[in-house]
Amino acid sequence: IYVAGLLINCGSDVKQTVPETGLTYIPDDGFTFSGNKTSLDAKNLFPILSTLRYFPDKVARKYCYTFQAIEGSKYLVRTIYYYGGFDGGKEPPVFDQIVGGTKWSVVNTTEDYANGLSSYYEIILVAHIKTLSVCIARNNQTVSSPFISAIEVISLDDSMYNSTDLGAYALVTVARSSFGNKDTISFPEDPYYRLWQPFKDDSTEVVSSQSSITTSEFWNKPPAKAFATAITMSTTKKLDVQWPLGLLPSTRYHVSLYFRDDRNSKTNTWRVFSILVNGKTFYSNLNVTTDGVTVYAPNWPLSGKTLISLIPDTKSSIAPLINAGEIYQLMPLGGRTLPQDVMAMEELARGFDNPPLDWSGDPCLPRENSWTGVSCSQEKMPRIIALQLTNLGLTGILAPTVNNLTALHHLWLGDNQISGSIPEMNSVAQLETLHLESNNFTGPIPRSLATLQYLREIFLQHNKLDGPIPQELQGRKGLHIL
Repeated sequence: IYVAGLLINCGSDVKQTVPETGLTYIPDDGFTFSGNKTSLDAKNLFPILSTLRYFPDKVARKYCYTFQAIEGSKYLVRTIYYYGGFDGGKEPPVFDQIVGGTKWSVVNTTEDYANGLSSYYEIILVAHIKTLSVCIARNNQTVSSPFISAIEVISLDDSMYNSTDLGAYALVTVARSSFGNKDTISFPEDPYYRLWQPFKDDSTEVVSSQSSITTSEFWNKPPAKAFATAITMSTTKKLDVQWPLGLLPSTRYHVSLYFRDDRNSKTNTWRVFSILVNGKTFYSNLNVTTDGVTVYAPNWPLSGKTLISLIPDTKSSIAPLINAGEIYQLMPLGGRTLPQDVMAMEELARGFDNPPLDWSGDPCLPRENSWTGVSCSQEKMPRIIALQLTNLGLTGILAPTVNNLTALHHLWLGDNQISGSIPEMNSVAQLETLHLESNNFTGPIPRSLATLQYLREIFLQHNKLDGPIPQELQGRKGLHIL
């Protein structure tokens, strides 16, 4: 089975194949240009946990991985963390995790690490442009260097989770469980590499199905193995399950529950029961056969403990059962920078030999993690309005795509070592100040500067320019030229 996606082993120099699954993880070079690699000394570590990348730079506002994506396609992103005391400390650092222009969550692996475990976080989202960025960033609690062990970016089928408006929300994984199973289900049983954790309640009993099942018709495409076991009661009384075990923040969730009768298909009576979640009717008189069935709510309110109650129909002679379930928190997306501006800025970054370390991911969002030197408008889809990059030691060229930043008011690149010609700027109609002094620019002063009616300052001194100052600029009222 082929997984369409990327499996990234952060901090590694070589490809690594996991023996149990045959999946190959590739090094993270080329997906990020910041941070340092290191490896852990601990023995018997899962291969992808034995290396990591950490980010000691305290000035950068975020550290991003950027992946090619198909615009409009759906992806599951999983980030994996194992601290291993790489920095000589006893406790892992706490930091933020960002996807695109949205703060996704706080990464706090302290409890898992104390128990000898790695930690993972998952999100399901749509790529709104041709790249997908996954970033980590310092916050007020961060005391040492943020780090990451692995990233998985898996392509999902179009039908999956399509009851959620993934233009406005992402789905953050809260729980995905296979009831009564002893082991975690993953690849290759689940070709989308989702992890279905085992879940058992002491007051219930486990039953196994007598026959196989095809799940390709189910929207979310659960693996057939998730239907192999279920939990039930020994009598016909109702089945109460507290799942997931943790307390949930008060917000909206996507809830999918999976059921299948475990008896053979010659049975004349099927299981019929109603489903309540925290006492509220989720589904009435569900008829469960050996074909299996799913019931879901794309926008269900949950808060604190979650109690799922399965109440048998009065005529039913057999107890309810449940095979599997998924719960995702609906996370409102925080908007994104206008794609035209993003593409222009990415080209600008490629033009410099040494752009600032945080020049990847969304240039403007989240606002506290915007790119160094980049100022943005306050709209839902922000525009770039100023670049203040004075004295940053920049080398390389000023890419012609600066002309596509049509909302730009101020461009300050003074006191660097940028070379090449000054590009034409006839489209940056809002430009007020242009500071390119003390660089290595060559060639003529572009005539297009004369078409910019709001321009009031042009600083070009201490470069290697030749030719005259365009006549249209000389003596223009209200314009200060050096």
